[in-house]
Amino acid sequence: MVERPFGSIEEQFGKLSDPRRGRNVQHKLLDIIIIAICGMICGADGWVEIENFGRQKEVWLKKYLELPKGIPSHDTFGRVFARIDPEEFQRSFIEWVQAIQEITQGQVIGVDGKKLRRSYDMSAGKRALYMVNAWAEANHMALGQRKVDEKSNEITAIPQLLELLEIRGCIVTIDALGTQKKIARTILSREADYVLAVKNNQGKLYQDIRNLFEYDQRNEFQDAPYEYAKTVNKGHGRIDVRQCWTTDDPEYLASIREYHKWPGLQSIAMIITKRITEQSISSQTRFYISSLPGDADQFLHAVRGHWGVENGLHWVLDVAFDEDHSRVRKDHAPANLAVLRQMALNLLKQEKTAKGGIKAKRLQAGWNEYYLLKVLSG
Repeated sequence: MVERPFGSIEEQFGKLSDPRRGRNVQHKLLDIIIIAICGMICGADGWVEIENFGRQKEVWLKKYLELPKGIPSHDTFGRVFARIDPEEFQRSFIEWVQAIQEITQGQVIGVDGKKLRRSYDMSAGKRALYMVNAWAEANHMALGQRKVDEKSNEITAIPQLLELLEIRGCIVTIDALGTQKKIARTILSREADYVLAVKNNQGKLYQDIRNLFEYDQRNEFQDAPYEYAKTVNKGHGRIDVRQCWTTDDPEYLASIREYHKWPGLQSIAMIITKRITEQSISSQTRFYISSLPGDADQFLHAVRGHWGVENGLHWVLDVAFDEDHSRVRKDHAPANLAVLRQMALNLLKQEKTAKGGIKAKRLQAGWNEYYLLKVLSG
């Protein structure tokens, strides 16, 4: 047997507790996990496809894996991933990410939720799975995810996820649902900073910030203690103009009724986005609070970076991995399959030599074993 190309995967996932017991265990747990990861990279989206991948690539896989009983059946894949502890599996994933990629200081970490739409099971009274994801925009990597419990919501899951991540020195961005004092406190405790959107769900905070900016806006911000920045981006038949006004002036902040209740609050911002096409002009105004000083350029960078979790992660999972149409529903299998998708996505994102998007890279990995090894070595 030649040297294995799965070093970092073996190191982090080799410590997983095997949920199986007894003499009927025929396949090594790590072999099952590695075959599933390779299958996912190469275009397999469910257990039947992963089994088919394994059978087609059995000769290649035997170069690196023992496979004492050959390739597991799709039922075996389904049963094993339904029983693996999802929290332990997720911790292994997070440790694997930290082992292969360094997250640099000042990087934007976008946190947002996503529903796995077809993961519901009406006969079992099980609602669709909802996951909170963290995305490193500069590295283009999924850092981790946390399942939202049946009787809970994102507000509970977000701090649980943040406690698992290494985010020191980073800027964590979250949409308005996550604009909560407990979440702000958790971010600061992890030695990171926050940029949080403020909407109507934060009544007094929203009203005070909006009133403050609207008053100075009517006076064209004359003699007001604001920093200003603007970006213009052209492409896809449109022009996007973003303008940001931000302030960390103590007198201004003191006029916000709930200012002192927010841990570490140092600045507020207003961003107006104008989109211009041949057919129309639209405009949207958003407000934010942050633990950072009032730097308008930095605010624009952070807010724009936040949308990477939608465009670079959620959209790709749906388009390239067909996540929304996955009908895997048994026990822990949907959550663990979601981790496999993010592992495959991270590995494919890190491979830079091939042209084309993630879907094209998956096809190439399935066709070309040399390219698959390049992806796995990333």
